[in-house]
Amino acid sequence: MRVLLLGADGFIGRRVTDRLLMDQELQVTVLGRRDSADIRFDLTTGSPGALARFLDAVAPQVVINCAGATYGSSRTLIRANTLAVATVCEGIRRSREPARLVHVGSAAEYGPVPGGVPVSEHAEPRPVGPYGVSKLAGTELVLASGLDAAVLRVFDVVGPGAPTASLFGRLAEGLRRALERDESQVRMPDLSGYRDFVDVRDVARAIRAAAVSAATGVINIGSGHAVRARDAAQLLVRASGFEGAIVEENRQVPLPAQVAGPGGDHLPGPHQSGHHVPGPHQSGHHVPGHRPEGRAAVGEPVPWRQADVRTARDRLGWRTQVPLEESLGDVWLETACRV
Repeated sequence: MRVLLLGADGFIGRRVTDRLLMDQELQVTVLGRRDSADIRFDLTTGSPGALARFLDAVAPQVVINCAGATYGSSRTLIRANTLAVATVCEGIRRSREPARLVHVGSAAEYGPVPGGVPVSEHAEPRPVGPYGVSKLAGTELVLASGLDAAVLRVFDVVGPGAPTASLFGRLAEGLRRALERDESQVRMPDLSGYRDFVDVRDVARAIRAAAVSAATGVINIGSGHAVRARDAAQLLVRASGFEGAIVEENRQVPLPAQVAGPGGDHLPGPHQSGHHVPGPHQSGHHVPGHRPEGRAAVGEPVPWRQADVRTARDRLGWRTQVPLEESLGDVWLETACRV
């Protein structure tokens, strides 16, 4: 099967490339802006007609779109996550033999969700910031394109290769510096929220499964379990051997208990969701009148995110394989070896 991969240089894209190249039945061509790509093309500035000509030359049976932006101004996010997707969809439509499209979406498209409840693909999207809005617009373009297409809404991705700006990439770098300098504290943002962490290698497996399947529509890709970010952080701290303190900035004051959460903790009412991957999908910009995604003010409900993964299990035959402890251990191993 001939596969055209977009966004091969990103956190997820690199692992997807590795996974696809392991499959001898797949012939992979990479299209992107960098010199390492087989075809040099910028989806944010190139025309659908030019992309269609490349598609005709490669004749892929599947196009996998891992491209997109996680940071920047609203204009940057819209160009990378919406306009570029429009170019991909139109380019495929104009090609002689339209390929199947597998597009990587984001849990940020859902926006706030009720605490203690897994979010299903049927939930009405209510993104709260420019990143989630731009990703949802891209998803809607794919779903309305008339193409044979699947959108994988990926939850909080962790694992080796995590950007240093991500939640655990930042923590790992902070731990490394503290150990090198014999410091007793590492400062982090509020870690009280619950998130659905999924290893990047499992995400790559899901994307490969979607590429060779006939599944269409939106499919959640997550672990199916909500984990308090603070508890996950302690797994990384334990792997590092750091014996000091993690100081959380702007830590929330919890509201009175209303909804029971995992491990006997209690969470009230609706919860603000955040961006699709912890950290790397946070833009740092916000719509006037709204707080940045994933952040709640003091006294507000703790953010909650948990995927309903039954569709991925039933339609892709996929489920997670890499435990969170192993995933975070690999993050630390990579950070500790970095020169």
